[in-house]
Amino acid sequence: MGRAKEIIVKVIPAKIANEFVKKHHYSGKVVPNSTLHFGCFLDDKLHGVMSYGTSMDKRKVLPLVQPTLWNEMLELNRMAFDAYLPKYSESRCIAISIKLIKKNSPHIKWILSYSDGTQCGDGTIYRASGFYLTGVKENKTILEWDGKIISEKTLNNSNYKLQGMSAGKAKKMGAKPLSGFQLRYIYLIDKTCKITVPILPFSKIDEMGAGMYKGEKVSLQERKQHASEV
Repeated sequence: MGRAKEIIVKVIPAKIANEFVKKHHYSGKVVPNSTLHFGCFLDDKLHGVMSYGTSMDKRKVLPLVQPTLWNEMLELNRMAFDAYLPKYSESRCIAISIKLIKKNSPHIKWILSYSDGTQCGDGTIYRASGFYLTGVKENKTILEWDGKIISEKTLNNSNYKLQGMSAGKAKKMGAKPLSGFQLRYIYLIDKTCKITVPILPFSKIDEMGAGMYKGEKVSLQERKQHASEV
């Protein structure tokens, strides 16, 4: 594992985490409901951030794992790492963050995360970290409009609605959905809990043509190679 063992993972303030995410995440955006931020340090400098928070729609996600109360799960909704970190860093950082959650928040039973197979990747890091694949679906909610990439969810939030804008209106004005997929992953901290939806084989990604790594379509063989590097 080399120098990845030297990485220190610890909780950091939201301001520092958000500044790093805006600079290094492919979207350039933070998730407003992120409440727990881990920084990944090597050689006394911040080189990675993982942000956790409540899910945007708990009514839909809580039934995915049972039993689960409203405060017993977290969503890993942002990960951003710079190029300084060595091989195996991402999966090691995720593992440490989950251990810290388990130790300091023992009521948390499971972690949810989504992989953006439209702009970024199909979840190589999650698979290397022991997450289960529980969903692969076409994603038509990412729009290209006036030279910018923006999600329907963003266009439908209150800030845009106050300006008289919505995803529907943007589409009428020429916004086009990008072609791609969204993949859903679950990590069980409490192994007595049960995932209530089918656990999919990773081969499902290829069956649906959803393979992607760093914004480029990739094959199963290429993805396996990337998995050996995280």
